[in-house]
Amino acid sequence: MDLDIYFQPVASKEYKKDTLGYFTDIHNEHGFPSLEGVKIAFIGVLESRGDANNNYNAGPDIIRKSFYDLYHHQATVKMADLGNIQQGATLKDTYHAVADVVQELNKKGIFTIILGGSQDLTYANYLAYEKLEQTINLAVIDDTIDMGDDAEECSNRNYLSKIILHQPNYLFNYSSIGYQTYFVAPDTRRLMEDLFFDTHRLGEIQANITHSESIIRNADILSVDVSAIRRSECSGKSHPGPNGFYGEEICQMMRYAGMSDKLSSIGIYEYLPSNDFNGGSAMLIAQMLWCVVDGYCSRRKDYPFGTKENYMKYRIHVENTEHELVFFKSDKSDRWWMDVPYPPDQVLKFERHHLVPCNYQDYKDAAEGHIPDLWWKTYQKLN
Repeated sequence: MDLDIYFQPVASKEYKKDTLGYFTDIHNEHGFPSLEGVKIAFIGVLESRGDANNNYNAGPDIIRKSFYDLYHHQATVKMADLGNIQQGATLKDTYHAVADVVQELNKKGIFTIILGGSQDLTYANYLAYEKLEQTINLAVIDDTIDMGDDAEECSNRNYLSKIILHQPNYLFNYSSIGYQTYFVAPDTRRLMEDLFFDTHRLGEIQANITHSESIIRNADILSVDVSAIRRSECSGKSHPGPNGFYGEEICQMMRYAGMSDKLSSIGIYEYLPSNDFNGGSAMLIAQMLWCVVDGYCSRRKDYPFGTKENYMKYRIHVENTEHELVFFKSDKSDRWWMDVPYPPDQVLKFERHHLVPCNYQDYKDAAEGHIPDLWWKTYQKLN
């Protein structure tokens, strides 16, 4: 597939040695970059029709101006910026273009970073995995859970309901990270419980930011709405909420995203330049992207999908139940996974999902006789 048909070039610029712009092959008037050997690809999507009240289309290029001037300190990894996907004749046309591009990059093993655009582009990202017929996990960092009214056209307020109801369905798990309870309807919270999805309040994550690592490590797609960041840290958003993540917290989570061997695409959405009065929000997003790249360069390739010879294995029998809980700990990174049993006839469909990233606290809970909530929810979905 010729991906260049979807993209418009970005303005060219000379970058200082050792900056991210210096290391990135950028689509400009000199031509479309070769994807040979590329590990990370950036794509801008100039699409805001999913939010009728705001225009995010200038965002990707403004973020680029801050991002490419940052210095890179890790081993060189080949990166390419493919340029901007313009609005299609209809919103569905844009979704189709994004899905085609992400699908092709995924097939090539290229980690994709989407610069939006409204957050309904998460739905377009999901459609790429449908094309690959790959059952996936979606994690979303947001101050709300965007269920909305599924009878309406897809938007940044109901895209999640479109994903959940889409047929055929390839969503295995959804994780909400940092939602604020007063923005979420009680019916939505009950639905999340009924579907055995895992949701994590802002206060829960902020109490120990390291607990977000295993949640993000379990995802194939990560969608980030900058509304999850508090206004004092990020004014460039449509909803100026006083609460949310601090800059260092969101950057830490972005590094976890880059480090995850399973995660194959990430989107950062709803940066609103018209509200970014001093450019601080664009710089924060640039630093978030820097952390993704830095994390990617630190990947340990220790996802225990094949042989588990280099892992410590722990078996725990939980009293008064028929369950034996099995944990694996990586020798490379000290990260943990739970092995959740599933019926043999489900092997092909759910093979990627029975090994669930977890943390040391989950192991401690099991050792004390408590089945971790994440284990139980995964068990219900597998069986």
